[in-house]
Amino acid sequence: MRKLFCFFAAMAMMTSAAFASETEKAPKNNFKFYGFVRNYFVFDSRESVSGTGDLFYYLPKDVKMKDGIDINDQASFRFLSLTSRLGVDVSGYNIGNVHFGAKIEGDFYAGLSNSSNSNAGTYLPGNTKISGTAQARLRQAFATITWKDLPMGEENKASVGLKIGQAWHPMAADHPHLFSLEVGAPFGPFSRTPLVQMDANLGDHWVISGAAIWQMQYQSTGPIGASASYMKYGCTPEMYAALAYKTKGFLLRAGVDMVSIKPRVLGQLNGKTVRVSDRKTSVLGYVYTQYSHKKFAVKAKSTFGQGGEHMNLMSGYVKVGENSDGSWNYASLRNSSSWLSLSYGKKWQGVLFLGYVKNLGLSDKAHIPYLDAKIPSSDVYFCGNGFSNINQMYRINPQLIYNIGKLNVGLEYQYTGVQYGEYDGGNLNSYGLADKNLHWVGNNRVNLMVKYNF
Repeated sequence: MRKLFCFFAAMAMMTSAAFASETEKAPKNNFKFYGFVRNYFVFDSRESVSGTGDLFYYLPKDVKMKDGIDINDQASFRFLSLTSRLGVDVSGYNIGNVHFGAKIEGDFYAGLSNSSNSNAGTYLPGNTKISGTAQARLRQAFATITWKDLPMGEENKASVGLKIGQAWHPMAADHPHLFSLEVGAPFGPFSRTPLVQMDANLGDHWVISGAAIWQMQYQSTGPIGASASYMKYGCTPEMYAALAYKTKGFLLRAGVDMVSIKPRVLGQLNGKTVRVSDRKTSVLGYVYTQYSHKKFAVKAKSTFGQGGEHMNLMSGYVKVGENSDGSWNYASLRNSSSWLSLSYGKKWQGVLFLGYVKNLGLSDKAHIPYLDAKIPSSDVYFCGNGFSNINQMYRINPQLIYNIGKLNVGLEYQYTGVQYGEYDGGNLNSYGLADKNLHWVGNNRVNLMVKYNF
């Protein structure tokens, strides 16, 4: 924490000195430091996929039988404060109607280490990477330029804002009313990433947005696992566009996101290394709405389309063929992910979250000459926090939060159910789905949060 605070303080002083030298007429920067100390106390009834010290929850693991017992049928408990946060907002510097600002924000994440004992997998069923000292990490760091009061005809005014740096992915910026660390993932997109984003407010009601996006922490998957190299060598940023309508208490937004990557740039042909022209392009759309009135608020989001594994959606893509020049062909898996969030109250706040995911597979059968058109699971590149034999999943999550001044205390119960299918000799069917022996597994999670804001 001390290193993180000194870093932000140094950045603030350098920024202040640089801006002060620009012009004597320009207002001085305003710095607003903020943050919180947050502790989670978490119980799970089943071994699950989770990150950040097991605090960021994804889904329960499938049945894994060993000597007649399901080794994933195991309860666990932990409590940690590593998601405490510190940030600073910079504002107040402007030249004419052009306003400048910035944000830098960090918390704790890495540093947790795996057990070095070779018997860890023998005596314990799951994640042993939960000990060690957490290290500081960068969450957000971006600059903003905003042109205000632009003429738009008659009495209407427009404003155009530009954001450059690392920030919330625009498809992931709308969060449900949850205090849990995953805030609704994987039932909705979750990602912070480098980007250049433009938002144009056209009068009082309409907003047009566009962004060029890169990858850092949250990445596409492929032959070498999750990696930003697929986008790096594809030389094509992720592209995003959206249109929103807003009025008092109501917002409706629809957008589309396109990702084009190169899973490989080198391949093998007749025993020799060759350059290949592999490329996989996917398109994902979404609709988001929210409404609030007095103490009541409702939010809802639904995404539908191809891929999205780089935003923690339960999807990916499939290798469906090889060409005579050594290149491969790919097809994106389709996914439907939706959530609904209801909130009522201020001091005492009740929240209900409902989520649903459906793996829709390929839009057409994969015509693979070998294995009777079945798809080997090794040719399926799926979200690293999920499994390609997922058919569907849902979550029911009620929360009760007590807000008293700067202190928040919350208690939640979360049930996540997943329907898994069985691989057919290590293969999926020609639509990229596991459709044999469909069965459900579930996890009961109880989570207590104590948070002090400053």
